[in-house]
Amino acid sequence: MLAYHFPEQDQLRLVQLTDCHLLAEPDALYQGVQPYQQLAAVLQQLAGEWPDALLLTGDLSQDHSLASYQHLQALMQQVPVPVFWLPGNHDDSQQLSELLTQAPFLPHKCLYAAGWQLLLLDSTGPTPAGYFPAERRAELAAQLDKHNQPGWLFAHHHPWPIGSSIDRHGWQDAEPFWQLLQQYPQVRGLAHGHCHHAYRHRQQGIELVGCPATSVQFQQTTEWQTDAQGPQWCDWSFHHDGSVQLDFKRIMP
Repeated sequence: MLAYHFPEQDQLRLVQLTDCHLLAEPDALYQGVQPYQQLAAVLQQLAGEWPDALLLTGDLSQDHSLASYQHLQALMQQVPVPVFWLPGNHDDSQQLSELLTQAPFLPHKCLYAAGWQLLLLDSTGPTPAGYFPAERRAELAAQLDKHNQPGWLFAHHHPWPIGSSIDRHGWQDAEPFWQLLQQYPQVRGLAHGHCHHAYRHRQQGIELVGCPATSVQFQQTTEWQTDAQGPQWCDWSFHHDGSVQLDFKRIMP
């Protein structure tokens, strides 16, 4: 994994944005909202006090069109801090890799800051569900073998069912992934998108955090339903003493 080292500091403030679902037209609708305008509103809110970095955890586009990613590029030009990213099941990973190459975007998937190791995992596969095959697990194990400082993982898909309709597109090969994590007690948690739902849950010693979407939220029902609650995101603080703070943020519609 390509590593990025932040300057020496006692804490890292990281803002996680996910499931933006941008479309080819900036005024187009996704589930009754304008995703471009909602993401723009979040960035305007953050501009009052920029974090140390932004992390985009997938489904940046809804239609994986070139124009949708160009809108993302244009929006992010105002961001004066590094922007890291992961693909989601709606994204075109090749387009992302080719387009998000200029500042503020950075390709690094291993971040070192405030005594923490933050690892960005690609959980996409051939279907909308999450996949993390043997070769990715081996790469993660090799990275965790190098360092024993506290670690936090980020991915697009959720590795444990949450009891809603999105579970049909959850992490398909989760059992060997969980078996791997049990070998590395320095891994404290995993945060993800995909669920369009804010939650915190502890599973097998790992804290799971669902980051809400900048677009719409998914209702926690067995049948897929959306809820326009205003753009939402996660605001993280990783401290040198090994502690973590998390706030779910929201702009009211």
